[in-house]
Amino acid sequence: MNRFIRRWGASVLVTGIGVATVFGGMAHHVGTAARMGPGYFPIALGILLIFLGAIIGLVTDRDALEKEPADPRGVDLRGWFCVIAGIVLFMVLGEYAGFIPGTFALVFVAALGDREHSLLSAALLAAGVTVLGVLVFTQLLELNIPLFKLGG
Repeated sequence: MNRFIRRWGASVLVTGIGVATVFGGMAHHVGTAARMGPGYFPIALGILLIFLGAIIGLVTDRDALEKEPADPRGVDLRGWFCVIAGIVLFMVLGEYAGFIPGTFALVFVAALGDREHSLLSAALLAAGVTVLGVLVFTQLLELNIPLFKLGG
């Protein structure tokens, strides 16, 4: 399939998901930035996805994509597998071990989907994102989330 069509398809898909997320969030109380309701985050995320989809569509240059050589390897399933496995690990570890192990596992495994990451670079990235996540959710947003769960 032509890369130009795939990029435009990605743009439409991301924008569509953003629009659906905004409409889904509107079904809940939105609140304010100081007192966020359950619809606040989905609407903000949806708006961000709409802008991202628009940017993908605007920067897609047909001529440059047609001159770009095709990837001889075909579809690389490693990235797909690692991202999905990271999400599953986050759900399981987040539930049974806490936020820190879940976040670290998610980022570490997903980073290994990129063949340019070494184990060390994936671990450093995972540690950095985990620290940032803890700071954002516990300090800035003041959410009471279990960082570690011991014994189930």
